[in-house]
Order: sequence, then C-alpha cells, then structure tokens
Amino acid sequence: MNDRAARDRGGPNGAELVRTFESLRDELLSTLWFVVGNRDDALDAAQEAFLKCWRARDGLNEVINLRAWVFRVALNAARDLKRSAWRRKARPLSGESEDAVYVDTAAMPEDRAGQREELELLRAALVDLRDEEKEVFLLRQNGGLTYEQIAELHDRPVGTVKTQMRTALMKLRQVLAEVPT
Repeated sequence: MNDRAARDRGGPNGAELVRTFESLRDELLSTLWFVVGNRDDALDAAQEAFLKCWRARDGLNEVINLRAWVFRVALNAARDLKRSAWRRKARPLSGESEDAVYVDTAAMPEDRAGQREELELLRAALVDLRDEEKEVFLLRQNGGLTYEQIAELHDRPVGTVKTQMRTALMKLRQVLAEVPT
C-alpha cells in the first residue's frame, strides 16, 4: 500500500485496522450473532465496534494483541446493544430467518453444507449456556483471548473464568454427544 492510500484509510494504523477487521469479518459476525441472537443486531454491533476501534486507531501502537482487542470492543458493543431497552423489544424486520448462520462462502458447496450443519449444532448447544459461559467460550475460542484477558475484561478472577469455560465445555460436549451421527 502506498503512503497516499494509507492516509486515505486513516494512516498506517487505520490500514492495519481495516485489514484486521476484513480478516476477522466472518468469525466476528458469527461470534456477535451468538451473543445478540440475530444477524441484524450482529451487523449493528460489528459496525459499532469498527467505529469505536476507528476512533481509537491512534492508540493502536499500545495494543499488544489487535485481534483480541477487536473482539473485546465488539463484545462490549454487543452487550451494550443487548442492554438497550428498545433493542430488547424490537424484532428484526427483514425477511431473513433468525436461524441464519455464517459460513465460509469460499468453501465448496458440500463443505459449506457440513459447516452449516456443524454451526447449527453448535448454535443449538450455545443457546443453553448462561450468558457469562457463552461469552467466555466465544472470547476464548473465536476471539483468541487468554483467560487473563477475559478475566480483566469481565473484572473477575482468572479461576472463575476458567471454571466458566470448563462448565461451558462440559455442557457443549454433553449436548453435542447426544446428537445422532
């Protein structure tokens, strides 16, 4: 990327941020969808997260793990969205199914079908997790955050976060083991 293009995209930090968001798009949207419960709100949370990150791009030099930071900002945006009284009462107006799942569109059709089936099974299992278990699982698995980073984010002891992760994994394994193959 030349210097002019970097400036047009918000300088070197802005270009790096855009690249990071582009590379995390599907994974981030899928994670947010599990947190907020539908595609439209997941897209809104992702957009809000990008704007928050964009406004803070001058401080990116201080960010140690950009991927983890983006997921943290996105999760906070999703939680803010869930807390909104208007959002809790509003239903999506689009004709898209609430059961939509994000899959890798570059994969072969048979691979996409398998991915869709696996994600549906995972989604069904995630629905039964408590919110804090779901967030710990998604931040650890999709966000790549360490237990220490998750503990700091939630202002909880690391041991509590590890227990929540163990409980989430145990519940997910139990539900997925019951699925006929």
